[in-house]
Formats: sequence, structure tokens, C-alpha cells
Amino acid sequence: MMDINKLIDAQGLAGHEVNEHMLEMEPWSENEARRLAKSEGIELSDAHLAVLVWLRDHFIECGPAESGHTLTRALDEAFAKEGGGKYLYRLFPQGPVAQGCRLARLPVPPGSVDKSFGSTH
Repeated sequence: MMDINKLIDAQGLAGHEVNEHMLEMEPWSENEARRLAKSEGIELSDAHLAVLVWLRDHFIECGPAESGHTLTRALDEAFAKEGGGKYLYRLFPQGPVAQGCRLARLPVPPGSVDKSFGSTH
């Protein structure tokens, strides 16, 4: 898990900038994530949790994603060794960004869910 004080020092961010991102984050726990996932038909594994923690850490470091596409690219790059997008969609069949953000209790980026464009809804 990211140490917020190290993040502030390492990136030279003013404390209020980081705190703004932190205020947008809903409280989260592994147990809450498991409960939410179960309601969506997913049994969380360590692989799922690694993605959810990555999403939360990325949010702390970078703030809200400007679009679902930019977050998808960052996720694909971060999990390239595991198989990138194919791997992530196996874990989160409703979309690694949309479903992943919901389970990580983060705001879903704009353009992540478009019911008129090839979605799985």
C-alpha cells in the first residue's frame, strides 16, 4: 500500500492536492470489496485484489482518470506480464475499468460504460 507522505515528498505535491484526491475516495476494505464482488457474481482472488489495489494506488497518485480509455491503457500496461486486456477481462467480465472501479469504490471514469457501444450489459 502506498505511503501518502512518501508520495507527497517524492512528487513535490502540495498536501492539499493529494488530499483532494483522497477526499474523493470512498472508504474501502477487502471485506467490502468481496461483498460487492459477490453481488456481481465474482469470487475475489488475490489476482482481483491486486487490480483493485492498483486502481486505488493509481487514483491516489494520479487523481481521477480523464477517460476510461486512458485508464484502460494504464491498466493494460501495468498487467502486461499477466496478459493485459484479456487477463483483466477474465477477472472483470463487465470491464476492468467500470467493474474494477466500482469494486475499488472509485469514481468510474467518463466513457467507461456506453450501453450503445459493444458493452456486455
